[in-house]
Amino acid sequence: MSSRREFITLLGGAVAWPLVARAEQPAMPMVGFLNTLGQNDRPNLPAAFRRGLGETGYVDGRNVAIEYRFAENCSTGRHRAR
Repeated sequence: MSSRREFITLLGGAVAWPLVARAEQPAMPMVGFLNTLGQNDRPNLPAAFRRGLGETGYVDGRNVAIEYRFAENCSTGRHRAR
């Protein structure tokens, strides 16, 4: 009887292990790129930003998420960045 109970406990732990391991994944950090220019005004800026992050070990989509916002040449604060 004891071996059957141990087997069921072991089997239940093996089934639940992937769920526990997945739940313990840390959240990916988010970095914001905010620019008062339009998205197409200086297309090299986001690439340079990603390159600078890469030089410090951060790669977009791998260990950091980057959120891009552009104010489309409106610096008054009246428009929401897109």
